[in-house]
Amino acid sequence: MDRGLVTEMKDAAETEGARRATGVSAEGATVGGSADPEVVEKAKRRRFSPEYRLRLVRAADACKGPGEIGALLRREGLFSSQLSTWRRQREEGALEGLRARKRGPKPKAVDPRVRKLEKENARLVRKLKKADAIIAFQKKVHELLGIPLKPFESEEDD
Repeated sequence: MDRGLVTEMKDAAETEGARRATGVSAEGATVGGSADPEVVEKAKRRRFSPEYRLRLVRAADACKGPGEIGALLRREGLFSSQLSTWRRQREEGALEGLRARKRGPKPKAVDPRVRKLEKENARLVRKLKKADAIIAFQKKVHELLGIPLKPFESEEDD
């Protein structure tokens, strides 16, 4: 075959592959073709489930031949950096690294003794409010009946 023809066929195959990778079809790339003037909405960010990530990492690990991983990534529409990240996450802790994580600050661990003391403190505050209400009621009853109250020692010190 003629070298010029072979080179031209290679160029055509490479540009066809590039068109497919970018999502432009061969028909849409022609000079006379009419492109759709409508603006498409912004694409939403893809989210991958932990099961999908783990399945893909296993499939990539099973690839032995040259170029198989690249073909797998192209078929799935992924980048090699995503595969690297998912492999690292798998090594850090199988599914823990692949599980969806909640964003934001992590809750602080509370000591059970602190929780117990807070509960008792709340109970004592409620008890004190009841005692204050009873004392206020007794004072009003003594005023109405005209009985003088003896001051407590603690009240004299204040």
